[in-house]
Amino acid sequence: MKVLIIEDERDLAKSISEYLSEENYLCEFASTFCQAMDKINTYEYDCIVLDIMLPDGNGLDILEELKKQNKQDGVIIVSAKNGLDDRVKGLQMGADDYLTKPFHLSELMARVFSIIRRKQFDNSNKIQNNELQIDLLSKTVTINNQAIVLTKKEFDLLIYFIGNKNKVISKSTLAEHLSGDFADMLDNHDFVYAHVKNLKKKLYDAGCDHYLKTVYGTGYKWVN
Repeated sequence: MKVLIIEDERDLAKSISEYLSEENYLCEFASTFCQAMDKINTYEYDCIVLDIMLPDGNGLDILEELKKQNKQDGVIIVSAKNGLDDRVKGLQMGADDYLTKPFHLSELMARVFSIIRRKQFDNSNKIQNNELQIDLLSKTVTINNQAIVLTKKEFDLLIYFIGNKNKVISKSTLAEHLSGDFADMLDNHDFVYAHVKNLKKKLYDAGCDHYLKTVYGTGYKWVN
């Protein structure tokens, strides 16, 4: 799962990233309004942690742009401003949640997880796909009630495919999802092929049906 942290307090942004990374979230940063706009115009995120007060602009304008583009990225506003008007305005503009600084990182993580779960998996902690079951909290996968072991990236790919079922996902999109900004620095996307190949083998060897299809020349699609 990929999170964009829009926050000009570098120490706070680093703390958020380190905490979320321990739970296998891929975090990217924007410390200014301009950087944030460039990010949201280029990439998609599962959740955006958005500070209202930025050195060169207002975070609410970023939220407005997200809605203009009809983007589905989840948004949690974080701000030192605790006025009711700001909170109401942010939520009315489409933010999913609001946290007032200072806050506990554990609470932020719980809210990030809740938003992603609600948007992609009907507010459930468990995903049931016929013989395949995924527990999002324990990060375990079972097929016909038998556990299989996936790497962090394989698990992330599986969740991403199921969360975008019946959609063709290109290799470049998968590379960006797995590696964030670093995807543009890679010479090729062979590592995506390797991760998908390993994921397919583990699923099929355990008795899972062939839901994950290769769309030749385009990418991959989870069909169900």
